[in-house]
Amino acid sequence: MSKIVGVVFAVLMFGSCSVHRSAGNSATAPGQVKKITGDKSAKAYAPGQQKKNGNKN
Repeated sequence: MSKIVGVVFAVLMFGSCSVHRSAGNSATAPGQVKKITGDKSAKAYAPGQQKKNGNKN
């Protein structure tokens, strides 16, 4: 009986763990990438524009 209770307790403890990832987190901001590449606009580097460009980052 105690083994069953222990297993149920372990399942409940480990089942409650979750990992949260935020989408589109980049190491550098779009404006900084624009400066590095020398482009005139940072629009192409914005997270919302990546889907339009066909990039799968």
